[in-house]
Amino acid sequence: MRVGVLADSHGLMRPEAVELLRGCDHIVHAGDIGAPAILERLAELAPVTAVRGNNDRGAWADSLAHTELLQLAGHWLYLLHDLAELDIEPAAAGVRVVVTGHSHQPLIRERGGVLFINPGSCGPRRFKLPIALAELRIDGAEIDARILEIG
Repeated sequence: MRVGVLADSHGLMRPEAVELLRGCDHIVHAGDIGAPAILERLAELAPVTAVRGNNDRGAWADSLAHTELLQLAGHWLYLLHDLAELDIEPAAAGVRVVVTGHSHQPLIRERGGVLFINPGSCGPRRFKLPIALAELRIDGAEIDARILEIG
């Protein structure tokens, strides 16, 4: 299973990001989406699970939860925007992957058997941070993650 992972689009869906996400079986967005059109565009590519970020406001964002627990290919993923607001002990809860955003800094780190992924920002450039998203490949018990830089 191939899962597209993005965050912090802030209303900008780059054509390069769309191309990188093409062929995904599922897409997760870890908040600061910026506009409902982003979710609509992603849904044209694959089923989408998204959480609300601190900049997602208005009626369109009211239906988004602050956290989501999602099972894909037999593994539990926990989505939230800001890692500082993590409200569970992932390993104890059986979560294999935690997906966050907020910092705009791409990061893949394993800790205590849990894979933590921040795909960075695929939206407007912030400071000198890369424009990026991530990809998860799930094959049985194996989960592989990588950052995909744009431009």
